[in-house]
Amino acid sequence: MEIGSLKGKALPPPCLLPQNTAPPLRPRINFSQLSHADHTLTRIQTSGIIACLRANTAELAMEAARAALSGGITVLEIVRSTPGVFEVLKQLVNDYPTTVLGVGTVLNIEDARKAVGAGAKFLMSPAIVKDVIDMDGFQNGEVLYIPGAMTPTEILSAHDSGAKIVKVYPVSVLGGVQYISALKKPFPHISMVASQGITIDSVGEYIANGASSVVLSDAIFDKEAMAQNNFIVIRQLAHFATLQASQVLEM
Repeated sequence: MEIGSLKGKALPPPCLLPQNTAPPLRPRINFSQLSHADHTLTRIQTSGIIACLRANTAELAMEAARAALSGGITVLEIVRSTPGVFEVLKQLVNDYPTTVLGVGTVLNIEDARKAVGAGAKFLMSPAIVKDVIDMDGFQNGEVLYIPGAMTPTEILSAHDSGAKIVKVYPVSVLGGVQYISALKKPFPHISMVASQGITIDSVGEYIANGASSVVLSDAIFDKEAMAQNNFIVIRQLAHFATLQASQVLEM
């Protein structure tokens, strides 16, 4: 197979930043003075990408995760519905101790506690789950919780409840880059993760318009590649995605 293709499907070229836009300033951080949650937040912001993995088996999840990490991904979310998700997480935490690993689609306190027990550094939900916001690990800064929100009211409510960063979901349905740009005008102080339907070639535009990070799921873990156990393509897609983010973050 030629590099850069999957059955003739061309991998996305690096995108150019739109004119008259500039990425958000990212100050230098003294990591030794940060709480665990703040450290994780900073890692997410400096990465610009959260790779979101869902798989039909634990074995597939493990191999796909390794492929993405070898392609340059430094922040990885494994969706709760993945079979054996907590066992996969424990193994990855052991094998990649410096990688920021978390669990997504956390909908209740039981799963939140299991994820933290397995070594998750962050939890993510499609909505605001009050029990997770109230859990000790979140309140004392041991774990970063990223609740999902759609409207300005929900975003502000999540922030006021203590969320250091909010997932704007489902962003492509709501207007994509333009929606993030509009939200950042009244909420410049709220860090936002753009999530749902984002392609690799739009990563730079999202970050340039105010997103602290973006969630990439099928864009990295391509459905056809996953079905064929084609981990070479997954690694290539991960590499292209990290290049896109680094281009805008380094400007």
